Amino acid sequence: MLSKKSQYAFKALSYLVEKRNEGPILISEIAEHKKIPLKFLENILLELKKAEILDSKKGKGGGYFLKENPENVKLAKIIRLVNGPIAMLPCVSLNFYEKCDDCNEDHCGLHDVLIEVRDASLNILESKTLMDLVD
Repeated sequence: MLSKKSQYAFKALSYLVEKRNEGPILISEIAEHKKIPLKFLENILLELKKAEILDSKKGKGGGYFLKENPENVKLAKIIRLVNGPIAMLPCVSLNFYEKCDDCNEDHCGLHDVLIEVRDASLNILESKTLMDLVD
């Protein structure tokens, strides 16, 4: 399940994609139009800026804008950045793997099924970009 933080990140990013030709967008405008709490949004946008997906400009005419071409930003990258693992269990995660304490991966039906779920989800999320979030 996507966290509220991830949902807000995608809402903000979709707004920035829609407004990408209008220059930097004020954080207050994004928060108002997408109904995102301002303080929460500030933290999300800073995280996306640190990951070099966004950039910002200070002063008059300032705000946030996409640093990367939205056609090149995969949805999987945003989820991993903001939400963490895509996999439903740590033992099937590609980037956040952890062995389960009480599981034998060689003989675990749940592990095997969730690898298939992970692969199907990744197939979709790696083929979709920020451009797919807008009409």
